[in-house]
Amino acid sequence: MRIAFYAPLNAPDRGPPSGDRLIGRMLLRALAEAGHSVEIVSRFRSYDGRGDRARQARLREVGLRLAGRLARRLAGGTEAERPRVWLTYHLYHKAPDWLGPTIAQALGIPYAIAEASHAGKQADGAWALGHDAVAAALGVVDLVIGLNRSDRAGVLALLASPSRYRQLPPFIDCRPLMTARLDRDRHRGALLANAGLAGDGPLLLAVGMMRDGAKLASYRLLARALVRLEAKPWTLIVVGDGEAEGDVRAAFGPLGDRVRWLGRRTGEDLAAIYAACDLLVWPAIKEALGMVFLEAQAAGLPVVGAANLGVPDVIDEGVTGLLPAYGDADAFAAAVGTLIEDGGLRRRMGAAAAGFALACHDLPTAGRAFAKALEGLVRG
Repeated sequence: MRIAFYAPLNAPDRGPPSGDRLIGRMLLRALAEAGHSVEIVSRFRSYDGRGDRARQARLREVGLRLAGRLARRLAGGTEAERPRVWLTYHLYHKAPDWLGPTIAQALGIPYAIAEASHAGKQADGAWALGHDAVAAALGVVDLVIGLNRSDRAGVLALLASPSRYRQLPPFIDCRPLMTARLDRDRHRGALLANAGLAGDGPLLLAVGMMRDGAKLASYRLLARALVRLEAKPWTLIVVGDGEAEGDVRAAFGPLGDRVRWLGRRTGEDLAAIYAACDLLVWPAIKEALGMVFLEAQAAGLPVVGAANLGVPDVIDEGVTGLLPAYGDADAFAAAVGTLIEDGGLRRRMGAAAAGFALACHDLPTAGRAFAKALEGLVRG
């Protein structure tokens, strides 16, 4: 069937790498591999990050005009060309959906959302317009597919029926990462040689864009935690770049050459780096899910994250990784220190992590469940 796809926050095929874009691409792949024809019908970005009410009003005006034009275009196609479902990926008060409800109603097709959140505290705040728009969309939606359990209660409260909510796991394509894991020794040797390392002690890995806000806060907390572990043997490998790179490097300044900077890496190059390392460390400040944890586990790495938001959904606590208290540098350092010291535990967790990612979060299985949820919506 034909599916109209829209992501009001970040178009999955535009912009720098991010977890949000990765999830969007995985949704598209899952639908394509299930035999559906998916069109990204708009790349209109409704996001306002500053709380500028006048800008939000302009975005609403532009979005509603665009919705009218798109509805006419889609309705004017042949029966085979018209979408059977409208799917919006990721809406919240800073990036509401001004297109989907209007177009789905005009075309008489089901309106579905993958990943939504609703924050009641924003009702009278700077994003009140987006807050109300999300509430309105959830009031008419036919199906919400939740990828983050922390959003469940707020979303369910606004649905016409609890039956319109379906919780599914986020997913990635584990195959490239598992293939890299099979060649771990070669990848590790290449990384050690390129970084000028002797291989003493475990290789810790941090992967994240270097942006102001939550990403920078995560890097800073990681740096504070690792300062507490200077007496232990380890080297940190950092993958990522961005406008806050200077601030990130400054945060790790006291650690000197204990840190190696690899810049932005993607695809097979990034998979090889995951496979070469021993432990992923990421404090996950304001991280909705943390797709980096799934990537690392698929490559056979145990992970240290944080007990917050949707991160516990993608880590099997005590089996594939550790979830110290959120935002606590001492607790994070203690968790990392445990896995630095206990190589046997690291290896057991790494093996369990690869199995967990494949069984619960791999594209062919979890992605198929996502596609079937949309198919069932149309059949219903």
